[in-house]
Amino acid sequence: MDAPALSDDRLQELMRAAQQGDAVAYRELLRSITPRIRRTLLRRRASARPEDIEDLIQDVLLSVHAVRATYDPRRPFMPWLLAITRNRLADAARRYRRTTAHEVLMEGADVTFADPKANSGQETSDDLVALADTLRMLPARQRQAFQLLKIEGLSLREASAMTGTTIGALKVATHRAIAALRKALTRNATRT
Repeated sequence: MDAPALSDDRLQELMRAAQQGDAVAYRELLRSITPRIRRTLLRRRASARPEDIEDLIQDVLLSVHAVRATYDPRRPFMPWLLAITRNRLADAARRYRRTTAHEVLMEGADVTFADPKANSGQETSDDLVALADTLRMLPARQRQAFQLLKIEGLSLREASAMTGTTIGALKVATHRAIAALRKALTRNATRT
């Protein structure tokens, strides 16, 4: 049985404490929001398999963790959490449509190519390292805009509300972040 639901004020307090490094408050916050996330997902995806719901819960919790610094403790907590939940639901729906639209049933086919050179992940890992390094070097506003809009998939309006930044400033920061990332990855590709 779930513990009694905490008020939005209490969730705000817990998130504020978590943002200041209080691990106990962060654990309590995550424990408190998990049943709420589960109920929301079950209402919206009543026909989903239990394991898919649990995967979505984990996606939401990971997103909360990744963007916890963007939460403004002067604002209600639940709308912020529900925006993240809606975005993860939309991401899951897009992934489902992409995979089912292009799925081809191939029983008995090899999973990968036989040539060992075709199975090298070196290029991918080099690109990921370059991307991560470049992301860390970006100015904070560009990094935050890129994280929220391109990685987390928030809309401009949601990211603007979350950060208190204008939509125009978010567009400029994202454009500059993409240009810097493209330049760094191109430079990395020419070195190898």
